Amino acid sequence: MKAFIFDLNGTMINDMTYHTKAWQTLLNDQLGGNFTWDEVKPQMYGKNAEVLVRMFGPNRFTAEEMDRLSYEKEEKYQQEFLPHLALLPGLHQFLDAAYQKGIPMAIGSAAIPFNIDFVLDNLNIRHYFKAIVSADDVVLSKPHPETFSKAAALLNVQPADCVVFEDVPKGAEAAANAGIKTVVITTTHEPHEFEKLQNVLHFAKDFTDEYFMELLG
Repeated sequence: MKAFIFDLNGTMINDMTYHTKAWQTLLNDQLGGNFTWDEVKPQMYGKNAEVLVRMFGPNRFTAEEMDRLSYEKEEKYQQEFLPHLALLPGLHQFLDAAYQKGIPMAIGSAAIPFNIDFVLDNLNIRHYFKAIVSADDVVLSKPHPETFSKAAALLNVQPADCVVFEDVPKGAEAAANAGIKTVVITTTHEPHEFEKLQNVLHFAKDFTDEYFMELLG
């Protein structure tokens, strides 16, 4: 493989519980919803505005209100997660080894730049990535292929020559739609939840799995 593309939340850092908690607090305590954890968790993909529309319908909020609510949710998430912010085990070594081999890498995430910067700058890993595709850079979010297709294009690599690292079925589906194979990190979802997808190469709980060294050749 000639290039690696990483989802961020749940793939590079194990933070999806904190996102779900922040969303549940916002949806229920601030917006008057009555959503259970199991109702909120499957909605943790795509842009924040899309989450709000899925939960409350298309006519509840203006675009300006959704932008404001999005930042309120992310500020709450960052405050809660910052003491626990760390790369998944083995990932720093994998990033460094790929970087030393000259393998171009990108981030393809539905997160807003505010959250991507939070991770890259606090962990001092921005230099590993030649390209970043955020929620602000695409019209259609996962499972549409735009995020990963754009990341591959920015790396000047054909999609078929990339590997995407993902943690959620909709993300793996987006990679499939872009013609890209996927390695799934099982921080958030179990392997059986990906059984309909034919592009999954491997499942791993983190980056200490020997498979990642094999990817490096």
